[in-house]
Amino acid sequence: MTVPRTSGSEDMLRAVRRPVPHDSAEKHVSGEAIYIDDIPEPRALLHAYIRSSDIAHGRIKKLDLAPTRAQPGVAAALAAADLPTGHNDIGPGFAGDPVFAEQIVEYAGQSVFAVAAETREQARAAAMQAVVEYEELPAILTIEEALAQDAQVLPTVTLMRGDADKSIAKAPRRISGRLAIGGQDHFYLEGQIAMAVPGEDGDMLVYSSTQHPSEIQHHVAHILGLDANGVTVETRRMGGGFGGKETQGALFAVVAALLAQKTGRPVKLRPDRDDDMILTGKRHDFIADYVVGFDEEGRIHGVDFMLASRCGMSPDLSGPVNDRAIFHADNAYFLPHVRIVSHRSKTHTVSNTAFRGFGGPQGMMVIEYAIDEIARTLGIDPLTVRKRNLYGKRDRNVTPYTMKVEDNILAKIIGELERTSEYWQRRKAITAWNATSPFLKRGLALTPVKFGIAFTATHFNQAGALLLVYTDGSLKLNHGGTEMGQGLNTKVAQIVADEFGLDFEDVKITPTTTGKVPNTSATAASSGTDLNGRASLIAARTIKERLIKFAAAHFHVAPGKIVFANREVSIGGEKMAFVELVNLAYKARVSLSATGYFATPKVAYDPTTMRGRPFLYFAYGAAASEVLVDTLTGEYKVERVDLLHDVGKSINPAIDMGQIEGGFIQGMGWLTSEELYWDAKGRLQTHAPSTYKIPACSDLPRQFNARIADWSRNREDVVYRSKAVGEPPLMLAISVFHAIKDAIAAVGQYQISPQLDAPATPERVLNAIDALRLRLGDHLPAREAAE
Repeated sequence: MTVPRTSGSEDMLRAVRRPVPHDSAEKHVSGEAIYIDDIPEPRALLHAYIRSSDIAHGRIKKLDLAPTRAQPGVAAALAAADLPTGHNDIGPGFAGDPVFAEQIVEYAGQSVFAVAAETREQARAAAMQAVVEYEELPAILTIEEALAQDAQVLPTVTLMRGDADKSIAKAPRRISGRLAIGGQDHFYLEGQIAMAVPGEDGDMLVYSSTQHPSEIQHHVAHILGLDANGVTVETRRMGGGFGGKETQGALFAVVAALLAQKTGRPVKLRPDRDDDMILTGKRHDFIADYVVGFDEEGRIHGVDFMLASRCGMSPDLSGPVNDRAIFHADNAYFLPHVRIVSHRSKTHTVSNTAFRGFGGPQGMMVIEYAIDEIARTLGIDPLTVRKRNLYGKRDRNVTPYTMKVEDNILAKIIGELERTSEYWQRRKAITAWNATSPFLKRGLALTPVKFGIAFTATHFNQAGALLLVYTDGSLKLNHGGTEMGQGLNTKVAQIVADEFGLDFEDVKITPTTTGKVPNTSATAASSGTDLNGRASLIAARTIKERLIKFAAAHFHVAPGKIVFANREVSIGGEKMAFVELVNLAYKARVSLSATGYFATPKVAYDPTTMRGRPFLYFAYGAAASEVLVDTLTGEYKVERVDLLHDVGKSINPAIDMGQIEGGFIQGMGWLTSEELYWDAKGRLQTHAPSTYKIPACSDLPRQFNARIADWSRNREDVVYRSKAVGEPPLMLAISVFHAIKDAIAAVGQYQISPQLDAPATPERVLNAIDALRLRLGDHLPAREAAE
């Protein structure tokens, strides 16, 4: 279908472009928002518990569930041998993720069996009575160990352009080094949860806190031996997802459904926070080796990157995550000669998974670190080196994977932020201040972001919607996207409301359900509004065209003379209420419901060659961050942050600003305080708020200036010329990491570049300071000198 232009002009919009509050904002703060654990519990509900492995790698010698089944309140206990169809894998795309371990366990925390009982307490206590004996096997726990043993979940991938070796060898200057980049737990406020309710004919209704209801539907049907039409998955909202509910919810939904099928009773599975964090995957941690050739101006001639990620026990989404890391290892910079080798390392730890940015942040960290090292080697300000390597508009504008950068606004974004943040004035003042301050040091950094928008798995770039118009003039919409607090439903409602000239309140969006819109893609890749907003708009325009056709014939008016605005319809200059036209159309037997379908155009690339156009467009941004570091303790405070971010023409500035600010803070946590730690036995030790530190209110920048680049407009035909905003702002926080590194460099009067890995915890900062002093020849650490 050819989608017509919006009939009204910008000044006729009633909802779009307005800072409409999140549709659930009041319910969120009042506690009235209904999450799965708030749904009134069905009669005879059972509660489930998953018993997990105590060891990282081993053979199950004995598994006896008889003591568990004999415990009070227990209705069922299931292990791999009890699965009804013999199917025992819920890997997304690649096999390797069993519901229950069979003969081998491959990480400490892997699901071994599950229990359903009258209460959660009974289920947990009963699970602990089972007899489980293991024969421990050698475990691979780190990326370094995996590389040494060539242990991989997927084959190594290499992207090349030009001759990296030759260009680096001929370059006037050369640097090399290694950077370690930590992972991150999703720490969603609402944990993983599922409730399965058996129905007639063996059907199953599953309430799941998931970003991908259709995948949950597929897994439940496959494991239970049902057709997809026998499983309905519903998601009203999630209390946060961040990628952690794209694939990770499958285990909990499938286990709940298995137990519900076995007992014939509803089953709820809600792990506590510790179990949730131990059972589920994280952001991939990486190690990256870099070799860069450049000239005396800091312009890059060639790069050779080795990226290796900890994938865990199975592929999960590690393939596309690592592919996106490759695609973003250029970030904002033209790299004429490139070799990027990507190892997908197998370890006996939980399978890592999607996380906001999906590998892009790790790729960007590598090139930004290399740029910073170039600058410090040459004694040039890092911002100058960044600007000299930016993609161009007329030339130097093709990525290593052969996609042309057609919408380049990098120079404008950086230039504007450079001025508004007073970067150069502050750089001069900070340098002077540091020269007179022996123990407190300030650091400043300005870094850009260029982030590709679309699923790299091309077939996921599609969406559907179902729109109903009632005779009282109200609208009900269902689409394939899921709401996880990001405001997707609010934006989509604004889009549909404006197509009919109605108010936002006239549109009600219903829970996402596989029973209304089939075969949906995950709400991920920052594409929720691009896909579902356009599909919903197409459905709205289908109904609108029917109404226009009816009104033109009924009132003998040319279709071009019919305009929808202000909850009215102007027909040849005569106005009538929207609801009146709807009733006339209904009585004339005009259909008032429609589906909409949209597939993203232009995207196509060959994963075997890593060539093509994996993205429809890029979103851009820049951040300037200033920190204050105590060189005696390694502690620091983010003093000031200035953000300028590109969202195209914003559909909802308030929602977009929330994503910009929230994404930045989450990225800051990843690179500063959020440290994952496994002990020597492969057991995760940071599995609760007491040991895993996400940013608190006290960690917010003292001065936080965030702005939308309101002059930007998406050149691609995206709904209302907006741009995606979910993921790109997270990478603005790379500026905080480099501001910390800049402050450490000030300890040595900027003579030597410090080595700093992420996250830059106070311990790492202090170690970096001590190491820098030793390299300078001062063998007495600063804190001892102070004493």
